[in-house]
Amino acid sequence: MINIRTPQEVKLLREAGRVVAKTHQYLQQFIKPGITTKELDKLAEKFILSCHATPSFKGLYGFKGSICTSINDMVIHGIPSSHEKLKDGDIISLDIGACLNGYHGDSAWTYKVGNVSKEAEFLMKVTHDALFEGLKQAKPGNRVGDISAAIEHYVAANGCTSPYDYTGHGVGTSVHEDPLVPNYGRAGHGPKLQVGMVIAVEPMVHLGKAEVYVLDDEWGVKTLDHSLAAHYEHTIAITNDGYEIMTTL
Repeated sequence: MINIRTPQEVKLLREAGRVVAKTHQYLQQFIKPGITTKELDKLAEKFILSCHATPSFKGLYGFKGSICTSINDMVIHGIPSSHEKLKDGDIISLDIGACLNGYHGDSAWTYKVGNVSKEAEFLMKVTHDALFEGLKQAKPGNRVGDISAAIEHYVAANGCTSPYDYTGHGVGTSVHEDPLVPNYGRAGHGPKLQVGMVIAVEPMVHLGKAEVYVLDDEWGVKTLDHSLAAHYEHTIAITNDGYEIMTTL
């Protein structure tokens, strides 16, 4: 069932989204060579708790971290580790969720570690811009497939690919709700977008082929050809005029 949120619920979701945005902003100062992903995870958890919220991902489906930390060819769901240090030239995707007053915010962003390659810069720009190409289609009366098709076409036009098994989703009192929001699809198809719907749109993009595999930890997802991957995500609410980004300052 797709939930249509009341104005009061949208307000609560906006407040949760703001905690996520503030956490992203806070963590950026620590994204440097030498820090471990476990240290980033601890910093994120402490900050989220200081905002009177809780990390949405901690314990979700058994996940061990407070945030997802995915480096280079890790597409999503990287588990923070004390053995994993950032190096100059890495890119890292931080997927952060926060629950405040029973409602969730969810946003991912990819960051540079020191000096990165032109290929990494290109991938990050394509993925970031694909998110906003999708969001152009987020307005009442359009379909989820309009968002999906816009992302797919932009990614393909830039010679990149997206994994097929991982999608955006609804957000509310649960982290993952209906509808699914794929990064590929047919315009004019899928659930109709209505005022009060809250969804996470999240392109995941590879420089190489679309195929991925799951690590033995049953969480981390890597590109099969070990090409670089990036991930950008905002939680948005459908409004009368189009959409509002909930995970921003």
